[in-house]
Amino acid sequence: MVELVLFIIFAVAAVFGAVTMIWARNPVYSAMGLMLTMFSIAVFYVSNGAHFIAAVQVIIYAGAVMTLFLFVIMLIGVDKAESRTENLPLQRPVALALMILFGAGVVIAGRSAWVTGITPAGTVPVNGSIEQIGDKLFNEWLLPFEVTALLLIIAAAGAIALAFFRDEEGQG
Repeated sequence: MVELVLFIIFAVAAVFGAVTMIWARNPVYSAMGLMLTMFSIAVFYVSNGAHFIAAVQVIIYAGAVMTLFLFVIMLIGVDKAESRTENLPLQRPVALALMILFGAGVVIAGRSAWVTGITPAGTVPVNGSIEQIGDKLFNEWLLPFEVTALLLIIAAAGAIALAFFRDEEGQG
C-alpha cells in the first residue's frame, strides 16, 4: 500500500517536472523541472531495490549534470529583467507543503533494505549490487563509459565556445 502511494505521489511529481521543463519560458525554471523529474525517477529506483542506481541518479544527473546545465544557461545569459510581483500568492506555501511531502516520501522510501558489503567468495552477487555494477562497468563497459564521458566534456566545451563566439560577433 505504501509503495502504491509513493508511486502515485512521485509519478505526479515526475510528470509535473516534465511538463514544467517543456512549458517554462525561463530556462532556469525548465532546468528545475528536469531536476524534479530526475529526483522522482531516483525514488522509483529505490522502490524497485536499485539503490546504487538511485544514488548515481541523484549524484550524477541531478547533481553534476544539472549544475553543468545551469552554468551553461548562466553563461549564455538570461539577461532579461523579470517582474518581481507575486502573481500567485499561494505559490510559496504550496511549494513548501509539496517539498515537505516530497521529503517525507524520500524518507519512507529510504526505509527499504540496502544491499551493502562485499559478497562472500563463491556466491553470486545480488543483481544491482555495487560490486556487480562496478565489475561490469570497469571490465566490460570501460571503453563506452570513457567515450561517453569524453563526448559530454566536448559537448560542454562546444556549448561554451559557441556562446562565447556568438556573443563576440554580435558586439563587433
